[in-house]
Amino acid sequence: MRPLRTAIIGFGKIAADQHVPAIEANDRFELAGSVSRQGNGPAPNFTSHTDLLAADLKLDCAAITTPPGPRYAIARECIEAGLHLLLEKPPTVTLSEIEELGRLAEAKGVTLFTSWHAQANPGVTAAAALLEGQRIAEMRVTWHEDVHKWHPGQQWVWEPGGFGVFDPGINAFSILTAMFPGALFVRESTLSFPDNAHTPIAVELTLDSPVADGPLHCSLDWRKTDGEEWTIAIRLADGRTVELRDGGGKLLVDGAEQPARGPGEYPKLYRRFADLIDCRQSHVDVRPLRLVADALLVGRRETVDAVSG
Repeated sequence: MRPLRTAIIGFGKIAADQHVPAIEANDRFELAGSVSRQGNGPAPNFTSHTDLLAADLKLDCAAITTPPGPRYAIARECIEAGLHLLLEKPPTVTLSEIEELGRLAEAKGVTLFTSWHAQANPGVTAAAALLEGQRIAEMRVTWHEDVHKWHPGQQWVWEPGGFGVFDPGINAFSILTAMFPGALFVRESTLSFPDNAHTPIAVELTLDSPVADGPLHCSLDWRKTDGEEWTIAIRLADGRTVELRDGGGKLLVDGAEQPARGPGEYPKLYRRFADLIDCRQSHVDVRPLRLVADALLVGRRETVDAVSG
């Protein structure tokens, strides 16, 4: 079986650090080109996706790793060109855009894969098995990090459609929707907007669920400068505790760390992508994006100090 000739559209840090190693380590894929306006992508590199599609590279698929704003337009043209697509998270800016891309992919007979990388952590799968069928006494989600460390100089995160603190926070939402044993609803949210930004730098959420007997709270904050905290702590109605740390990389049950092994987030995603292509199936998961939309719909806004650079 010949390798799937693959391009990366939008060559930045996540592409270099995660997508390239995962592609190169998987013999089902061959990295055949890239798109980068800075010209720093693997050869042959193009400065636009239209030039990439016009070139005779005999591509089978592509990973779109641009900021979310232009994803819909790029993905639409790639689907029309017959390419299978892996979309970096979040897949699009709006629910309407990803719904339309799913319809177009089905009509064209190509695979569309919304790749929520945090879901691919082995601890998430193990936690989901532990939580299945359980009632939840309480939950606390803490997703705190430093925007200047993870998005240095990236002004697009503060522009409309840039998601702000929801850009990392949607990783927490993707884990929750993959492992929580019942539906989740946003009941209240307070969104803190810097007075020079269009997107929030911090969000406090109160959630509810038919399987929850107590409080479900989620705190997202981009102002933590003394190290990251990506934790989901859950207490079950029977008194047991289940905790995910390091974004799903570690699983603790009643305080004791559990073995959780796997190939890694992006290697697992590319294995799934190959399987979907082989079966001519798509996987379009909009649940994390829907929680972002709901938080904005019910949110109270407060203004905080301006964010620098």
